[in-house]
Parts: sequence; structure tokens; C-alpha cells
Amino acid sequence: MRHFAFPVLLLGLSAGVSVANADAGRISAPISGLRNDDGVVRCGLYDAAAAFPMAGQETRGAIARIKGGQATCVFTGLKPGTYAIAAFHAENNETQMQYGLFGKPKEAYGFSRNPPSRMGAPAFASAAFAYAGGAQSVPIRLTN
Repeated sequence: MRHFAFPVLLLGLSAGVSVANADAGRISAPISGLRNDDGVVRCGLYDAAAAFPMAGQETRGAIARIKGGQATCVFTGLKPGTYAIAAFHAENNETQMQYGLFGKPKEAYGFSRNPPSRMGAPAFASAAFAYAGGAQSVPIRLTN
């Protein structure tokens, strides 16, 4: 029995390490302010002001299903640094933001740190946050 207990203890310790490493390099962005459960939420993670928030220039992209008016975009395998997130509600599963008259977005949208965005997207510095590693949550509230 003594020989059996030792491998089980090692298995338990390695399982604990695996669980801890699962959160390493992980940013979760819980999304609120959705008006319905149609479509998905699309998020882009940016690590440079020059790219923010241009489509196709994101460091990583994520798509989140919506359930009960809530969604969470998750980015994994990240290194510490400064990041900003842009998100929008793709009600018809579109891949890019749709704009109406005078360039006003047709879908609900939002950014990390929830800065105001009255005349276009906010500056990267307004939406940027420091990421030191591990697991971090960055809530975003969409506006219409």
C-alpha cells in the first residue's frame, strides 16, 4: 500500500500544477450590456497603439457565445505586457463592425476599462491595462 500511495500523491501534485498552469497567460473579458442572445461577441486583443482598434491588426482574436445576456472572451498563452481589448456584438455573426449613417456603429461595442467613445474609438491609452501574467479578468460593458 505504501508504494501505491506515493504515485497517487505525485499524480495529485502534478494535477495541481496542471490546473495552475491552465490559468497561466490568460485574460478573460466578461461582456455585459448585450441586448439579446443573438449572434456572438467578437473581441480583439491589441498590444500596440498603432493597431488599436483596427480589424485585422489585433494580436489575438476571440469569439464568445452569448447565453442569458452574458458572454466571455478568453485569450490564452499571453506574455506580460500592456494590452487593450475591443469588443462588439455581432448579432448576425458578421466578422467586422457594421456602420450606419455618419459612421455610427450599428452594433453594441465596448473597450477594456470602459472609456467613453463619443466620436470614434478611444485612444489605446484609455483602454490599455497592465497584464503581469497569470489569470486576469477585464470586464467590458457594451454600449449601443
